[in-house]
Amino acid sequence: MLPDHLARQLPAGYREHSVATLGERMHVLEWGPASAERTVVLVHGNPTWGYLWRKVVALLLAREPAVRLVVPDLIGLGMSSKPALEAHRLVQHARWFGAMLDAVVPGPLVIAAQDWGGPISLHAMASRMKRLRGLVLGNTAISPPHAKFKPTLFHRLSQLPIASDLLFRRLGFPLGALHLSQGDRSSIRGEVAAAYRWPLRRFEDRAAPLALARMVPNSHEHPSVAELRIVQHVFETAEVPIRLVWGMKDPILGRVITHIARLRPDAMVTQTSAGHFLQEEVPEPLADAIVDVVQRASWS
Repeated sequence: MLPDHLARQLPAGYREHSVATLGERMHVLEWGPASAERTVVLVHGNPTWGYLWRKVVALLLAREPAVRLVVPDLIGLGMSSKPALEAHRLVQHARWFGAMLDAVVPGPLVIAAQDWGGPISLHAMASRMKRLRGLVLGNTAISPPHAKFKPTLFHRLSQLPIASDLLFRRLGFPLGALHLSQGDRSSIRGEVAAAYRWPLRRFEDRAAPLALARMVPNSHEHPSVAELRIVQHVFETAEVPIRLVWGMKDPILGRVITHIARLRPDAMVTQTSAGHFLQEEVPEPLADAIVDVVQRASWS
């Protein structure tokens, strides 16, 4: 259960439960009617948790009170169980996430996702395409790297032997530096920054931030490359309304929007001055996009 100092920062009226997912436990928060015909699943990435979506959730509750909102914590992050470093693979995260969907949202749904939440949720939907009704993506990568790509400094650091373990696990990187990826660095300070650190405050719980950083391809032979081809195929072929909301000041993924928009020229693109964790800086455009997709989706 969430401690009081975190619970009071979330929109009121949430339901909290833990779902069995292939040997792990996924923590899930929900708002809105449990019996609603329309459901939106909001998916975070590395190294955050469902708390990231709280501002967007508050806006959606005010604008679409009849919609059910499901906000899981990915395995290894937030209040979910935290397996060992070697357990983390893109395909395994998709299996964990898919098992949660089958238990919690067995019917039609809209996905809203950011960072690793994008490829994980889209990979899971590859075998559940008939249930997908719409898609909203922000600051994520959903395809293999291009032919001449160069890994970022962040991802090169994650591959260093010994040093990466010291940096990510002993020192808790990048949890203390999330503000550096923001357009407005004051957007992740104080109790907000502390809320992101709290679930990973113990050394033994910090495998996922390093593991998910290592899941980013550093070569064309990386295991994630084949899985990202599946993700891209889902994105390109899904016959659903799609919106893209982007933080252009993201130092890692800001420019990726050009490529993603080319893959789906029918998707409406909203560019903002936010950084990587755009939910903290520009929740309104994200909420606008989600409401638009929900209203245009075919729920029959």
